[in-house]
Amino acid sequence: MDYRATLNLPQTDFKMKANLSQREPEFLKAWEESDLYAKVQEQTASRPLYILHDGPPYANGHIHMGHALNKILKDIILKARRMAGFHCPYVPGWDCHGLPIELNVDKDLGPKKKEIGKLAFRGACRNYAGKWIKKQKDEFKRLGVLGDWDTPYLTIDYKYEASIAREFNRFLLSGAVTRSKKPVHWCSSCRTALAEAEVEYYDHTSPSIYVKFPVAEDLGDAIPALAGEKVSAVIWTTTPWTLPANLGVAFHPDYPYVAVRVGGEVLLLAEGLMEQALAAWGVSEYEVLATFSARLLEGRKCRHPFLDRDSLMVLAHYVTLDTGTGCVHTAPGHGREDYLTGINYNLPVLSPVGNDGRFTEEAGPYAGLFIFDANAQINADMAAQGSLIKEAKLSHSYPHCWRCKKPVIFRATEQWFISMEANELRNKALAAIKDVRWIPQWGMERILGMVENRPDWCLSRQRAWGVPLTVVYCGECGEVLNDETIMNRITGLFEKEGADAWFSHELADFIGADAKCRKCGSTEFIKEEDILDVWFDSGVSYAAVLEERPELAAPADLYLEGSDQHRGWFQSALLASVGTRGIPPYKSVLTHGFVVDGQGKKMSKSIGNVIAPEEIIKKYGAEILRLWVASEDYRDDIKISDTILQQLADAYRKIRNTVRFILGNLYDFDPATNTVPDSEMDELDRWALYQFELLKMKVLKGYEVFEFHPVFHGLTNFCTVSMSALYLDVLKDRLYTLPADSRERRAAQTALYEIVDGLTRLMAPVLTFMAAEVWDFLPGAAKHEENVCVALFPELKPERVGDKALAEKWDRVLKVRGELTKALEIARRDKVIG
Repeated sequence: MDYRATLNLPQTDFKMKANLSQREPEFLKAWEESDLYAKVQEQTASRPLYILHDGPPYANGHIHMGHALNKILKDIILKARRMAGFHCPYVPGWDCHGLPIELNVDKDLGPKKKEIGKLAFRGACRNYAGKWIKKQKDEFKRLGVLGDWDTPYLTIDYKYEASIAREFNRFLLSGAVTRSKKPVHWCSSCRTALAEAEVEYYDHTSPSIYVKFPVAEDLGDAIPALAGEKVSAVIWTTTPWTLPANLGVAFHPDYPYVAVRVGGEVLLLAEGLMEQALAAWGVSEYEVLATFSARLLEGRKCRHPFLDRDSLMVLAHYVTLDTGTGCVHTAPGHGREDYLTGINYNLPVLSPVGNDGRFTEEAGPYAGLFIFDANAQINADMAAQGSLIKEAKLSHSYPHCWRCKKPVIFRATEQWFISMEANELRNKALAAIKDVRWIPQWGMERILGMVENRPDWCLSRQRAWGVPLTVVYCGECGEVLNDETIMNRITGLFEKEGADAWFSHELADFIGADAKCRKCGSTEFIKEEDILDVWFDSGVSYAAVLEERPELAAPADLYLEGSDQHRGWFQSALLASVGTRGIPPYKSVLTHGFVVDGQGKKMSKSIGNVIAPEEIIKKYGAEILRLWVASEDYRDDIKISDTILQQLADAYRKIRNTVRFILGNLYDFDPATNTVPDSEMDELDRWALYQFELLKMKVLKGYEVFEFHPVFHGLTNFCTVSMSALYLDVLKDRLYTLPADSRERRAAQTALYEIVDGLTRLMAPVLTFMAAEVWDFLPGAAKHEENVCVALFPELKPERVGDKALAEKWDRVLKVRGELTKALEIARRDKVIG
């Protein structure tokens, strides 16, 4: 007799093998054909609104692991919020202007660039961005990210470009925008100013030199011990190329300074750095002639070490005793602090360096030399004149251009700025930061420090691909034409023709034929040719997107990006919003770390440790990538390797096998007619539901506070330990051998149904594809929502965790069972039993 016919053996078409890389595209196609996103939005429209605003990735190149981490995190949060009862529209966006695109188009065009005009070049940039938007869109969708992919926001859309100009004009009208010559980060390779967020720091070897500045007058009247002495102030610098721009030597007003006789001359330096400096020079014999306050030197003059002019002795609180001599070389055209000191002492802003990084005629004998190449010549000239005390090399962290990776400089140029002090922008921003929830909490201190110390926002860029600075100023006196009617005319044209209108139209089309300068009466005007910082583009997305799209709202509930955005998008959006609205653009800000390899090293093409999302998806499927995102504490840097992914694939299989076993034992269960109430269940079933209740509490809390690694560990432990190793193993006899419609079997099925239904909902934000697949196999699926995306999380039933005695009893029973199972295995191994 075939006893199998008498058993209730599992039956299900739910496949054991997921074949994720093959099956996932089928799901994506079905979701797209059914317009799933639109259906979800329609079916959840009556719920409270929750807005996660997408920080736009750059439309350049294939997505990398950082992109995948970011977009999957956003998708998990939105799906979890939706299942918690919210309406969560998600509008992805792209940043489409700026230097990386321009440089790539430059490269593609080659010599042809010189043959085409600015408008044609801008058109090529627009096409380039459009090409990468399409590619990246497909790559993001492949991750299982649900959103409005048909109508994303793009910073090259005409309406968006008009919004950028409109928000800039708000600052212009408020008086916060100024034009001045200040030192800014400058890339001589890309030939443009750079924002703070466009500067990266790498190790760099620079000259390290000590230089004498001879004091031009006798100091005996202020410091009697120095009467008749040959005295020099000694500076230390790692940028000899800035010495042609030197106009001063700065001393700290409160530190004690010493006059030290070395050989036949007297050198001035800070007392706290004397021994360190003398040791660096190899000097062992010296005499301290006097200790004095640098205030005695203020306003006196030194001779420049190799040019025929004087340098002023000044006081500055930024002078430190960390290294050097306590006497600081001051070039107002090549440093922020130097610039501010120069303002205090009415020093000119001298910067004898051109856009290409070569010295201009103002640098005298060094004109035409590239600045870094000139270091050796400058040092040689000082050595020949006896002003160079010591020359060495120093390896240190130095700013580099984010795009070309070459060293950048501080260079004073005429730029447009948003003042941090006008209209109290800095103070307002600092106050607004404290009204925001920062996750992790240390993010608040980080951005507070950055905003507290940041310079004015340099808005202008000397490039072609971007939204222009819509500024018109008088050709005679430089007064800006601040006219709201003209500004509205400009933005109106932008909405119809895009920002190209600025370059395709004559100035009169914007200002009219009768415009006059309010200050001097001139009718000659100049149209600014510089473009806006791209951080302003993305920074005003709250205005261009959240305030403009009817399905969205401002401020956003959440901004979520990498921790580098404290000095990037989080900050530009904050300043743009506070400066025009008086409030932050977000209620909460969540940051994640960076993706590193299995050894914790930064991914780099040169090292060869880069893993592309596409490779992982081909081998494992996007679901494993999503599981990886949930498995780690993303607030720190996240490791990824093939070993890690293999472990996650194993965890996925265990969850899938657990679900498959449960589905197989529900083939004849109808929740509408076969459900058994808790009061009639066996104790073991109630213990299983008790364990499931604990899981629900843990998982739902994790989703609520954006901590997804407890979600991952909770799901895997529940499936592999509580279910597969214990409950399901014990349950087999009851499920297989008792009469199909017996109370005991139906009770077990009732527990299993509630568990698999709830488990599917709990896993859905992370395991999007598996949850969708399981959803269609659930008993009574016809009565469910069409897709798990619009379902709600399982309700908590706190009464189930009240019976502690039951839980403790079965924990002991199952522990004893575990020990017995081990003993039986040993006996079986030793052939004591069969």
